[in-house]
Amino acid sequence: MTAQASPRTIRIEAMRYNPETDKEPSWKSYDVPFRDDMSVLQGLQYIKDHLDGSLTFRWSCRMAICGSCGMMINDTPQLACHAFLRDYMPGPVRIEALDNFPVIRDLVIDQTSFLNKLEAVKPWLIPKTQRTPADGPNRQTPEQMQKYHAYAQCINCLLCYAACPQIGLKPDFAGPAALALMHRYNADSRDQGWSARAEMANAEDGVWGCTYVGECSEVCPKAVDPAHAINQNKANSALDYFGLGKLLAPSEGAK
Repeated sequence: MTAQASPRTIRIEAMRYNPETDKEPSWKSYDVPFRDDMSVLQGLQYIKDHLDGSLTFRWSCRMAICGSCGMMINDTPQLACHAFLRDYMPGPVRIEALDNFPVIRDLVIDQTSFLNKLEAVKPWLIPKTQRTPADGPNRQTPEQMQKYHAYAQCINCLLCYAACPQIGLKPDFAGPAALALMHRYNADSRDQGWSARAEMANAEDGVWGCTYVGECSEVCPKAVDPAHAINQNKANSALDYFGLGKLLAPSEGAK
C-alpha cells in the first residue's frame, strides 16, 4: 500500500494590526494547505477557520461582484477572491490592507473618506424636471446606454485608490472611482446634472487633481477605465470654464 502524498502548502504572510493595542503593524505567517482552484480569499478563510480566528478581513460574494475583498497581494491591489494561490507558488503570499487608507484592523480599511467623496459627486440621476410614475418609463436607445454602460460597472472595490499615486500625495483628491461614477451620470441621456456637479469637478481636488498615470485603469477588475473617464471630464470642465457648456460624448475609452 503506497503512502498518501502530503497535501501541498503555501505560506501566507498577513499584516496584523489592531490600533487599540499595537504600536505598529507586524507580519504573521501561516502555512495553508491548498488546491489549484483555491483563491487567496479561501486561503484567508482557512486561516480564520482553522489557524487564527482573530484574523480580520472583509468579504462577501466570492465572485468579484461585491468589491469587499480588495487587498494588497504581493504589493499589488487585487480582489482576494479573484487571485489564486497557485499563481504565487512557491510563496510566500504577502497580504496587507489596501494602501492609502487608514486601517481599522488587520486587512480592513476605513472607507469613510471615499464615501464622502462619492457623495460629493452626486452619483444619482438629476433630471431636468422631476418625473412621476404617471410619466411612464424613461426610455433609452442601446446607443445612449452604451455611452455610460462601462462606467456603471464600478463595484467600489477601491483598488484604484490604492494604486493611485495622487491619493498618496493628496488625500483630498476625489479619486478615480468617484470621478468615474460622476462621468457615468454625466454621460447618461436621462441626466441633466452637470451644473450641480461642475463645482466639485472643476475644483483643485476634482478632475484636475489627476496626473493621468493610469494605474487606476490597470488594476480595475471590471475594466471601467477611470483614467479615461477623468480625462473626458477634464474636457467637460474646460468647456464649462469657457462658457461653452456642451458636454462631450464619451469616446471609446473603457476597456
